Amino acid sequence: MQDTQTNTRADEDRYQLKTYAKWPLSLERGEGCYVFDSEGNRFLDLYGGHAVVVTGHCHPRIVRAIQEQAAQFIFYSNVVYNSVRSRAVRKLIECAGPPYYQVFLANSGSESNENAIKLARAITGRTEVISLEGSFHGRTYGSLSATGISKYSAYLNTPVPGHRIIAPQDAAAAVSDKTAALLVEPIQSLGGINVIPGHVLSEMSRACSEQGALLIFDEVQVGIGRTGRFLYSGINDVYPDIVTLAKGIASGFPASAMLVTEPVAAEVKSGDLGTTFGGGPLACACIEATLDFLQDEDVLGNVRRVSAYLKEALERLEIVEEVRGVGLLLGLRFSGPWASAKSVQKALMAKGVLTGTSDDPSILRLMPPLIIREEDIEGFIQILGAL
Repeated sequence: MQDTQTNTRADEDRYQLKTYAKWPLSLERGEGCYVFDSEGNRFLDLYGGHAVVVTGHCHPRIVRAIQEQAAQFIFYSNVVYNSVRSRAVRKLIECAGPPYYQVFLANSGSESNENAIKLARAITGRTEVISLEGSFHGRTYGSLSATGISKYSAYLNTPVPGHRIIAPQDAAAAVSDKTAALLVEPIQSLGGINVIPGHVLSEMSRACSEQGALLIFDEVQVGIGRTGRFLYSGINDVYPDIVTLAKGIASGFPASAMLVTEPVAAEVKSGDLGTTFGGGPLACACIEATLDFLQDEDVLGNVRRVSAYLKEALERLEIVEEVRGVGLLLGLRFSGPWASAKSVQKALMAKGVLTGTSDDPSILRLMPPLIIREEDIEGFIQILGAL
């Protein structure tokens, strides 16, 4: 086993571009809320592959959907109709509910955000896109130009023109008749789990409506049930014109979506958007199975119950100075010698618990599968309290 792990790391280090600061783990298997390394060690996964595995690792329903669809039809593009695609898009709009009317399927959160920006500019005839300090929208040029974390966007030698990064509290006032869209990550995950206050979202919505700009919510991480709601859209009665989704939408299979209201859909013309792989049958089978599971198993109810239990347990620990976030998208700030989130992450990993850090060096992120149980959390709380 040791030789296998050594070879795995050596081969990745040799042949893969060194763009990731990797954890010292070689994970080979997953089941539910746990993952296992090449030596058989078990880890409680509170990172969720970066908020992706909402149904847990290798849930039998997702595995079965992949196997059955792969045996029937792996891929054809959007130039043909397909039954599993028709079911997936209908299910997605039904889960989202009004005012969302139609969907464009793609492959990643960054791609969905790119298409949302493109569509807003096409519909309004304007070029300015406003986004917020502390936000993260992806790694492709347009989404990166909209990202409000400088260490990601600053290295661009030719950023896409027309982007403005504004402090959240000042964004509504910045919207004008030149603005195509205001792009908002309502809970800034990578930025440190910064929750944009409801009244600020309301001000943004009102400003966009008055100025004829489109409001876009980037729900790549907050959507698909992570906050205990299927969408964060609707919070404080704010319904953006466009919502982007990815991460957990297909339980780990690469997929994303852009939801639009009926007025926006009415402005879209044939050829405005396109993708080769978005909406392929295998991706759609995973989307359908994921959405069915969320509904059938009351996963959103579980998120609300377990997150309340988790927050209460965390707030009782002396080591925890602050708990921020909504549902199972949480950020923890620690006191005393554990002020560095990286040090807490490392100590927890040594005890068999995986967590995430953020752009804020003091904030540790928890983004577990949405099926996590109270008994799983109890072990984590005991480990954290003993640090």
